[in-house]
Amino acid sequence: MGGGAQQRPEPALVVAAAYAAAGGLAGLISLLLGRNPVACDGWLGARGLSSVLLSVGLGLPLGSATIAITRVVVQRSRWAHALHAALRPTVSGTGDAALFAVAAASSAGEELLFRGLLVPIIGVVASSLVFGGLHQVRGRARWGWMGWATVMGLLFGTLFAATGSLAGPLVAHAAINHSNLRFLRDNDPHGRPRALGGLLRR
Repeated sequence: MGGGAQQRPEPALVVAAAYAAAGGLAGLISLLLGRNPVACDGWLGARGLSSVLLSVGLGLPLGSATIAITRVVVQRSRWAHALHAALRPTVSGTGDAALFAVAAASSAGEELLFRGLLVPIIGVVASSLVFGGLHQVRGRARWGWMGWATVMGLLFGTLFAATGSLAGPLVAHAAINHSNLRFLRDNDPHGRPRALGGLLRR
């Protein structure tokens, strides 16, 4: 027989590529419709660099607060605990670079699609309902996860529509995804700690 078997690409990188493709397509559609995929006429009237700085300035605390709240919700809510347990196998053993790629690509892809493309067309509320509805999982975490995603969609969409820049939602979303993916990978929902403060896995 010939050479060794072909090595399969890491699943996380396949996911990252799919998100990147979706974001690229959404951006292209926005351009074809004559719209800027990362900017709109914001409610607050900010333009140019002021719009970007305002968006990022509001996005950073939004991301930080969401990360902190996520930890509490996972510990105290049954649906979030169940979601953590269900999703953890998908990132178990994934390296830091791959997690970063997924976080960056997923946040960019979703923001370009749901905020950059859909908010100017169907509005903040409708785009957030679509965003929440597409966050589907089986089991008891379904409705909680859909509700959580809908609220986050409303926050990201409002930030975009108010400031006129997608920079803040992008930064916040990427920070949330990266932090939560690492938390998902590194924390056993059944309470088994990692050895030596996380340097070695049990």
